[in-house]
Amino acid sequence: MRSYLHFLRKPYAARLLGGTLLGRLPNGMGPLAIVLFVRAHGGGYTLAGVLSAVYGLAMAASQPVLGRAMDRYGQPRILASAAMAAAAGFALLAAFGVHSPAVATAAVVLAGFATPPLEAGLRALWPSVLNGPAEVQAAYALDAAAQELLFTVGPLLVIAATAVSTEAALLLTGALGVAGTLVVTTSRPSRAWRGERGGGHWAGPLRSSGIRVLITALTCVGLSLGVFSVAVVAYADARHTSYASGLLLALMSAGALIGGIVYGLRPRRGPAYRRLVLLIAGLATGYLPLTWAPGMPVMPVLALVSGVFLAPVLACTFTLVDDLAPRGTVTEAFAWLVTAFGVGSSAGAALAGLAGDAAGVHAAFAVAGAGGVLALLVVLVAGPIGGTAEASRRSRSVSDPATH
Repeated sequence: MRSYLHFLRKPYAARLLGGTLLGRLPNGMGPLAIVLFVRAHGGGYTLAGVLSAVYGLAMAASQPVLGRAMDRYGQPRILASAAMAAAAGFALLAAFGVHSPAVATAAVVLAGFATPPLEAGLRALWPSVLNGPAEVQAAYALDAAAQELLFTVGPLLVIAATAVSTEAALLLTGALGVAGTLVVTTSRPSRAWRGERGGGHWAGPLRSSGIRVLITALTCVGLSLGVFSVAVVAYADARHTSYASGLLLALMSAGALIGGIVYGLRPRRGPAYRRLVLLIAGLATGYLPLTWAPGMPVMPVLALVSGVFLAPVLACTFTLVDDLAPRGTVTEAFAWLVTAFGVGSSAGAALAGLAGDAAGVHAAFAVAGAGGVLALLVVLVAGPIGGTAEASRRSRSVSDPATH
């Protein structure tokens, strides 16, 4: 743990990580807060599900847009204005309820689309705050591991706030987003950071074939993860064990937290792409046994193991983005990964539901295994995407007039 303590003692490191996690709590709170609010005001499950899905899709769609704006105009003005707009969306829903579906939809679209890209912004900041690749790798690993807390703490905060009212839960969700964003944007590194010149191409980071490979692979990984929220409920129903769904989700998150912390304990040598292939292979191997869906003495162990490689896969991917993103597009590149993961997760939940209705719990979990295998095939078929990254970066430095 010495590497983490050393990293957190760096000026602004703990503040930036803590502020980002605080500001991202709405990601774990928003969907549940919306569903509980709709149900408390007489809306049906269909309306609740649609509004929650619209919120998630709007958030996924906005991240590359806001990421590109940050690359061009800096972090504070984009992040702060977005956080306040998102809070306004939650407040609008709390004020007008669900009696007008059009207003409710507009409110959740605003809340989702204005979600500040803190995750992408933090990863763009790390190289300017820390010293050398080893510290940056540790930061990525701790960042990837710590985000598991968002989806544990966030729902608990929503449940606690609903003791006052479901309106209070929505307002708290927006307020925490603003508070965390201000912690980040008032820091010196965030105020000083500027994207490199050269990001004016219409395709942004998507013109990099390596970035496109990473986006495709993370979509497949997200698909595997999205399966869990549906498949564990199907498992609990099939086993007549009401507590199983929450327990299995918590253990999967605990596995990811453990894996991320262990992965970042020491610097990783060698080509990052080769390491990514091995990590995704481990992830797929962990997901495949879930299809068996055994009884409770065994299934919790499989759930824990299935999460172990998730955070390391994300951390290794972030390392590759630093090298592969074209000049001036690094924040947008990270934002595209966030979007890919979110879209894949939504698709995974939908496919798991269809598979579960058609063939039961085994089929639902099989979708998770399929997502892991697809991610592995993507990176294997693509071939080494990081092998020439350093040469490519040197070539850009020579050819880009902004560097002269």
